Amino acid sequence: MYAAEPVSVALILTVVAILMAASVVLSHASQWTGVPVVLLFLALGVLAGEEGLGHIAFRNYRLSFDLGTAALVLILFDGGLNTPLTRIRAGIRPAAVLATAGVAGTAALVSVAARLFGFSWTEALLLGAIVSPTDASAVFSILRGSGVQLKKRVGVTLELESGLNDPMAVILTFALTRSLVLHRGIDLATIGEIPIALAVGAGLGLAIGYAGRFMLRRMGPPAGGLYPVLTIALAFIAFGLPAILRGSGFLSAYVAAVVLGNGPMPYRGGILRVHDSVAWLCQLTMFLLLGLLVLPSQLMTVAVAGLVIGLFLALVARPTTVLLCLLPFRYPMREMVYVGWVGLRGAVPIILATYPVLAGVDGAHRIFNVVFFVVVVNTLVTGSAVRRATAWLRLESGEPPPPPAMLEVTSTRILTGGEVMSFSIEASSAVSGAALSELPLPEESAVILLIRGRRLIAPRGATVLAPGDHVYVLCTAEDRPFIQLIFGRAETE
Repeated sequence: MYAAEPVSVALILTVVAILMAASVVLSHASQWTGVPVVLLFLALGVLAGEEGLGHIAFRNYRLSFDLGTAALVLILFDGGLNTPLTRIRAGIRPAAVLATAGVAGTAALVSVAARLFGFSWTEALLLGAIVSPTDASAVFSILRGSGVQLKKRVGVTLELESGLNDPMAVILTFALTRSLVLHRGIDLATIGEIPIALAVGAGLGLAIGYAGRFMLRRMGPPAGGLYPVLTIALAFIAFGLPAILRGSGFLSAYVAAVVLGNGPMPYRGGILRVHDSVAWLCQLTMFLLLGLLVLPSQLMTVAVAGLVIGLFLALVARPTTVLLCLLPFRYPMREMVYVGWVGLRGAVPIILATYPVLAGVDGAHRIFNVVFFVVVVNTLVTGSAVRRATAWLRLESGEPPPPPAMLEVTSTRILTGGEVMSFSIEASSAVSGAALSELPLPEESAVILLIRGRRLIAPRGATVLAPGDHVYVLCTAEDRPFIQLIFGRAETE
């Protein structure tokens, strides 16, 4: 006979595994419904919950908050690793304004709507701060799943804003919660802590990022599987150290990841794949857990407030603040409308909503239920129309879809002397219809792989390039400009 504890653990793990597998299988539905896949995870959690079909009684807000914090760190770190420095240079100023003034403005406007439903001004501001951050993963899961190629400036703005706005929302949420617990207003000293926390987070994030570069290059482990272990450790160090020093750990984790991702990194492909999988696992797990926390009977008591506040956030508060923040940067009106519309909320607001419950704020459960309702309404209303809005506002870039396969060189050492670039052949390309033997390739450059549809082709001199082909070219850094002159803009940029 086995002890009761192992059997209980086995049962819990089995149930969680079934829910996670079901969520992944049902994720295909998001491609044709337009509903972000994370809501499917949330719905399964509710169905498995105390008042659902599973009757799983889960009320551990502390565990949910702690796991949510760790999950958010890894999600932000994954986003930073995949953010090229060229994108940051192109969109950092408008994204920074949206991530700071935009968050504060959204919180202020939402508080006006919340005040109509009996919340005090501090409670209303807390509710606004909690629902103010956006979630790029929900947006891009729809865009990537549907094959939409968004114009670079708009995509960069949305991506950077979502990576940078969580720290501001966290600081406001904690400050307002403390104000409610202590029964006093927010003083000037608390407001002054915000830029200090952001500065400490950004500074330590840069330092930890460069230290991580040094460790990966000079002190890297001998086995490839240990590299992601080291980068995950760096992610938590980048969060924990600034948080201990009263800085923004979330901003630090994102900045450290950007520094790491834009430098030479051994075993890059393996590291990025592991972090991508971990980020998805974190999101999936958090939405399942948060779904288990929700009691549908309590949601019904705040349905009207949640619906009104959710629609106000999507149709008034978010578009208004985006318009005011982006006007100085001379964005075209259709781009500002799109950025204002595509402001989906995800796991972060629900995670933040558990903090007032843990702090013992009066009415915190009502705030949690309203936040849950607002997130669902906001995601359904705006998420289901993202693809239509992209087409209606003519914001598709017209670029070809990504290749069906990727070629990468994986090594536990940093290799020098050449790089692999990918290109999509279009009908207007200079090389379209030409045989490889006719191309004036430099001596140290070569076409090493051709993908045509679902076929992998070993290129030869007689191979003719056709529109729709994806080619991979090995070249030196010196030959890169000439290769781009022949083939056009690289897909990897």
